[in-house]
This record gives sequence, C-alpha cells and structure tokens, in this order.
Amino acid sequence: MTDYVLGIDTSAYTTSVALTDFNTGEVIADKRAVLSIPSGKKGLRQQDAVFQHLKNFCRLYEEIEAELKNIKVVSVSSKPRNVEGSYMPVFTVGQGYGKTIAGTLDCKYLEYSHQENHIAASLINQYKKLNNNILAIHMSGGTTEFLSVSKAHKGYNASIEGGSKDITFGQLVDRVGTIMEFPFPCGIYMEKYLENNFNIENIKVPAISGESYINLSGMENYYSNLYLSGKYSMESVINSLFRYISDCILHVINSIKQKIYFDTVILAGGVASNGMIRSLVSEKLNQYKVIFPTKENSSDNAVGVSFLPIIDRWYNENKTH
Repeated sequence: MTDYVLGIDTSAYTTSVALTDFNTGEVIADKRAVLSIPSGKKGLRQQDAVFQHLKNFCRLYEEIEAELKNIKVVSVSSKPRNVEGSYMPVFTVGQGYGKTIAGTLDCKYLEYSHQENHIAASLINQYKKLNNNILAIHMSGGTTEFLSVSKAHKGYNASIEGGSKDITFGQLVDRVGTIMEFPFPCGIYMEKYLENNFNIENIKVPAISGESYINLSGMENYYSNLYLSGKYSMESVINSLFRYISDCILHVINSIKQKIYFDTVILAGGVASNGMIRSLVSEKLNQYKVIFPTKENSSDNAVGVSFLPIIDRWYNENKTH
C-alpha cells in the first residue's frame, strides 16, 4: 500500500495542497489557487483572505484523484516563522482543515512554519547533502529575511541575520507595479512586459541604505516618482528596479559574510522566481553553492511542507551521532 503525506499551506495570497508519496518522494498532486485581489488594490485584508481559503481548500482537496485513505501524515504550515509568537490568521485555515482530516483518518498531524516550507521546497533534491552552513533568503510579498539555516530534529532552525527594516522586496515591486497598472501581484506581469520591450535606458539610483538590514520605503517613492515623471520608459524603470533588488541582495550577503560562515545560498519565495534577479544574483555568487527552487516552487506552495516529514525521517535515521 502506498503511504501519502498531505501538505497544506494557506498563505497570504495562495491556497496550496500537495500530496507526496512518503516512501519515494514523488509528488502525486500539487493543487494551488491564487487568491482573488480586486483590480487596483495592493493586497487583501486577512479576513478576506481567510474567507477565500475556506472556499478554495474544499475545491482543491476534492480535485486530488489519489486514494485519500492512504494519507498517513498531514503536514501543515501553521505560522509564518518558526519562532514563538509568530502568527497570521490565514494559517489557521490550514490548521483547522489539517486537524480535521488527520482526526478523521486517524493519522499523524504535524505543524511547521511557512518559512520552513520554502526552505524544504528549495532542498527537495538536495536535502541529503545539505544540512548546515546555509544562508536562506526568503523574499516575498510579506517577507524579506536573510536566515542562517541548519537542520533540526524537526524541520529547520533559522536565525535572522539580515533583511529589510520597512517594506519587503515584494511590496516594493507590487507598489511600483500597481502605479504602472499591472495586475496584483505585479512581479510576473512586469517581468513579462520587460521580456517584450527592449528600449532600456540607464538609470542612476541612490546608494543602498543600510548594511545587513536595509531600508526600501524610500525606493518606493523614488521609482514611483521616476515613472510618473515620464522621463524614462516603463521598461527602463522596471529594469532598474529589478537590478536594484539584485544589488540589495548581494549587498546584504556581502555584509552577512563578514559575521557568519556559509557555503550555500538559497533564494526562495515569490521574488526569487524572477528570471532577471536569478541571473544577476547567481552570476555574482560563484564562490557559493547557489540553490533556487523551481520557479513553481519559489512562489507559495504546499510541496515543501509535504516533504518536511520525509526530510525529517531521513535526517533522524541517517545523521551521525
């Protein structure tokens, strides 16, 4: 009989359900629904996101065609970070459904953080080799954090070594993109626009503010005003914005390496799916092992959290004592 892990992640903007073979690691089902955001809006209120998750989950769960009675573990993203007091209402939807399913099937129920989900999604094919000396960069609409990561008995230990003091990389992209009238979340549409427009002018930008922790809100105003001034083409402003984010990533990494040792860099989260940012960052980090999850698993997903029990089992059975 095949044993499955059911992964559930109900994040700020995506309902995700994944089913993974507990013994082979094969992903049997990967179902996602991006939450609907009204045109022109820069995000969703938590209560609105919770309501959409409640509707989406039932539909996604019903779409799984495998034998659900073979689920042996339900694994859920229950909070944003693996620290005390970390909480967002959206994750309670996954918790509630996960506990109900586990109780109904009389199977094991486990909770991890959304951040651990992203780390695991990056290490699906390499978790047997990489357990320590990792700098993981989690870049999304809600988070810009640079984390020192090591494997724990359950999930991953992660301590914050750097990040943004105000808005995140994702918020910077979305707020500028909304002014340009791209649909929210804007990053993917801005990247596609850039691919089809080649009139790129060089734009001089201010110096990066901060060292391991940087400030980004001033750049929201800078790029918004730059675009509204009409002095540069839209593609030039987008190109400059993506390059600036890449420079910020490299700047913070260079600052952190003065304080801690790492030999592997993971770039995860929705912003890490940007092809231009991937290319610009990776070409400057050739002294490290650089890992990107697939573009699909850079954005919010439940694949990572469905793999975490598999990674834990392997680590605890095979680690050197």
